[in-house]
Amino acid sequence: MDEKITRKSDINIEVGLNVNNLPIDIRWSATDTGSKAEHARAMMLSFWNPDEKNTMKIDLWTKDMSIEEMKQFFHQTLLTMADTFEKATGETRITEDLRDYCYHFAEKMEILPEE
Repeated sequence: MDEKITRKSDINIEVGLNVNNLPIDIRWSATDTGSKAEHARAMMLSFWNPDEKNTMKIDLWTKDMSIEEMKQFFHQTLLTMADTFEKATGETRITEDLRDYCYHFAEKMEILPEE
């Protein structure tokens, strides 16, 4: 069944680079949000190429991104990947394993919230 595109949305990413081509400013905006560009210190963007059966990705972070923030960023990204995979595939057993790993990751990185 062919689906017809009825609407389009743009996501814009602007990366400010220094003289050494290192990211020092990352901003993003989306037409659906209706807000101004949001500041970010890191980003991970992945695209699936069905012809090559390969993932194309862009991973960037600014020099202002602290190691502690990177640990939290990875932890939250891994948790989100588990949620997305479960929603897309219905595979609950493996996503529970991934969430268990995320807990282990947070424990090893010492980023678990204080109880």
